[in-house]
Amino acid sequence: QVQLVESGGGLVQAGGSLRLSCAASGRTFSRYVMGWFRQAPGKEREFVAAISWSVSSTSYADSVKGRFTISRDNAKNTVFLQMNSLKPEDTAVYYCAAAFRGGVDDPSSRYSYWGQGTQVTVSS
Repeated sequence: QVQLVESGGGLVQAGGSLRLSCAASGRTFSRYVMGWFRQAPGKEREFVAAISWSVSSTSYADSVKGRFTISRDNAKNTVFLQMNSLKPEDTAVYYCAAAFRGGVDDPSSRYSYWGQGTQVTVSS
């Protein structure tokens, strides 16, 4: 079992930055691929970024490449999403998710555990 708690969301102006954190419970955190997803009002949930358990592989949605960076600290059971150059279209609820021994390109259905989400609002 893994429990995930996101934090770090908020209101920021376009061009600004935010850093999301996701704290995970469980002693086998390092065996999970960790991902970030987001869902804007009236839209489907979409993939944002993922990082392998060994930190050797990452994957990003085209819409965030070059602006967002995913990282993790297995010793602290935490995954981060650094978001720079934010745009109004990045406004969404951001969710952290975990997939046991998954891959960075796995679909959302592969993720078994999800956090409650944190709101990110980017004003123009």
